[in-house]
Amino acid sequence: MTIAVLGAGMVGRAIALDLAKEHMVTSFDLSEKSLDILKKRNIAIRTVVADLTNYTKYPEWLSPYDLVVTAVPGFMGYKTLEAVIKAGKDTADISFFPENALKLDQLAKEKNVTVITDCGVAPGMSNLILGRHNAEIKIDSFACYVGGLPKYPEPPFNYKAPFSPIDVIEEYTRPARLVENGKVITKPALSDREILDFEKAGKLEAFNTDGLRSLLFTMTHIPEMKEKTLRYPGHADLIQSLQKAGFFETSPIKINDSKISPLDFTSGILLKEWKLDEDEKEFTIMKVIIKGENKTIEYNMYDEYDAASRTSSMARTTGYTCTAAVHLITNGLFNERGVFPPELIGAQKNCFEFVLNYLDERGVKWRSNL
Repeated sequence: MTIAVLGAGMVGRAIALDLAKEHMVTSFDLSEKSLDILKKRNIAIRTVVADLTNYTKYPEWLSPYDLVVTAVPGFMGYKTLEAVIKAGKDTADISFFPENALKLDQLAKEKNVTVITDCGVAPGMSNLILGRHNAEIKIDSFACYVGGLPKYPEPPFNYKAPFSPIDVIEEYTRPARLVENGKVITKPALSDREILDFEKAGKLEAFNTDGLRSLLFTMTHIPEMKEKTLRYPGHADLIQSLQKAGFFETSPIKINDSKISPLDFTSGILLKEWKLDEDEKEFTIMKVIIKGENKTIEYNMYDEYDAASRTSSMARTTGYTCTAAVHLITNGLFNERGVFPPELIGAQKNCFEFVLNYLDERGVKWRSNL
């Protein structure tokens, strides 16, 4: 099967390399450097330098392909997915854009295509797990704790980002939507901090972020839901100090004879501070807790950088979940038409088990108390 992967960043690269084991893959990106890195890993992958914001070109670009993966930055994710659907292509998406992907459901049905969106680690696996157990029991509460962190943290931030600092700052500044007592409420990001102790990662701080996404619309019957981001203790205080000092403001300020947005300046600085080196050791950690019918169901995942394939943990845990979703479509395990977040996929037991087994084969181990 022919597959186009839009975006050749750290996660997009992992997706292309994994899919190339079984399919003919072409990677599209504006960055020649990113495409060159991918080409050196697998010369069989075709690469195309393209400005992916030129949405009018999508019908021409995507015409030869059976399926498309969208792995672009979040700020352009919605328009990218919309353009791919308009081109009439089945799609797996991990762009994690802030807009509601379900608004594209009718368009996908009209174009007779299957779209699995948010198919990463979180959102992604958290949704898939919730969807599976929602099909079996009446759920009272759902909580997800997730983070990607350097194994050997360096002050002052003790953090490295596998993607753009702007996307991370957006996570830290966008109000977090939670469900309490059956109602959607909003709290500031970085709020409700708590310390959790993990066997392999030690003590980490958890705080609110806007990660529930599609669950706010598909799981309205669950009275308590939250997602929290995990960082090393002290990170949130430092971020809040920058925020209060105005470093995340978007309105330009004048410095000498130039005008610059504080956010652009901060992102430029953090791009260096937070840059995750190609072979830097890091890990992804995640805990999902579901309660209902006098049961507590818990899933845990801990994954580290893989030296053999030179693939970061965040790229593995996110990218391989996405490629599992691709194989759900290509293998005919899921072929309903429309836009489907993972919780609607996980409701089908065979799809849920396929994804878990697919990840397990690639060394991404999920463990539950069941």
